[in-house]
Formats: sequence, structure tokens, C-alpha cells
Amino acid sequence: MARQLREEQQRAEAEAQTRREAAARQAAERTLFSRAVGPITPLPQPNLARLEQQLPPPLPVQHWLDEERVLMESISDDFDVSTLLDTDDQLSFRRTGIGVEITRRLRSGHWSIQRQLDLHGLRVDEAREALGDFIRHAHKLGVRCVRVVHGKGLGSPGKSPVLKGRVQGWLVQKKEVLAFVQARPMDGGAGALLVLLQPAGGRSA
Repeated sequence: MARQLREEQQRAEAEAQTRREAAARQAAERTLFSRAVGPITPLPQPNLARLEQQLPPPLPVQHWLDEERVLMESISDDFDVSTLLDTDDQLSFRRTGIGVEITRRLRSGHWSIQRQLDLHGLRVDEAREALGDFIRHAHKLGVRCVRVVHGKGLGSPGKSPVLKGRVQGWLVQKKEVLAFVQARPMDGGAGALLVLLQPAGGRSA
């Protein structure tokens, strides 16, 4: 019995010794590099290259907004303008809040004509697109008064002005337009309209 206890004690001591030696080897392996290099002093600043971060390509937000605005401002051929025209001898138009004196001044040449668009020879869809672009760009430039020549229809079947009524309807749908009147004889008469545009800042006449 005593011998068995001694053998178990010896075996336990041998196992403990084996564990101590293994732990010592692991500790020596962990400190091997630091013991080989010796004392070190950290650098005051990390020696790292500063790489410029590549930015994502810019999104064409303004282009998208311009396209959306053009779609929102598209003008229709089915718009009935007749109820919005002043029933004078020349069927003038003035937007709500614009006094009748504005159309009188426009007809009398109070505002000089700064730009002109001639729609002669254009198909209806071409004329509609050309007029929309013309009014939009003229307004951006700060132009106040323009002339739109739609013709008298002398060369069309039935001798009736094909574009005249359509141009009136298109202009009424453009928010840049404050008023329009038939041009004076010297400015084209029944074949043209004088159009007053909003100021670029948005205030009315």
C-alpha cells in the first residue's frame, strides 16, 4: 500500500515537471524575437504612405433635374385656350393677376422685341418642341419680349393658319409667359404674336 502511494506521488511529480518544462518552452518561444532583437524604441510617427481615397464618380443630378423639369413642362396639343383669351378683336392673353394695361402696352410696342422665333415650314411636333425650347432659354437669359412668327396660313390647304391656334395654346401652358398679343402690322400682324415673359427673378411686370 505504501509502495503504491509512493509510485502515484512520483508519477504526479513527473507530470507536474513535464507541464512546467512545456510552459517554460512556450514562454521562451514567445520571447525569442524580443531577446534576439534587444531593446527597441518606437518611431515618433508611423512611416506609412498616405494614399488618396478614390472618390466615386459624381452623379449627374442637375442633368436629371433638367430632364425632369422638361417632362413636367411639356406642352399639350389638346389644351383648349379659347376660354382663356381676352375677347377683343385680336384675342390677346394675360395671366391671372396681370392687368389689361399690360396687353395694351405690349401691343403698343412698350417693350422692344429682343428675340424672334420663326415657325414657318415646321411640322406641328417640330414647332411645339422649338417653341418650348425658345421660351425656356429666352427666360433664362432674362429676355422680356419676344416675337413668335406662326404664319398666316396662306400656303396651307384652306388658306387657314395651321399653327396660330396651336401656338396660342402652347404659350398659355408655359409658366414663363405673362401675356401675348397679336403683333402690330409692322411686326408681322396676324402672322405673329408678341409675347411678354416673366422677369428672370420671377416677379411679374
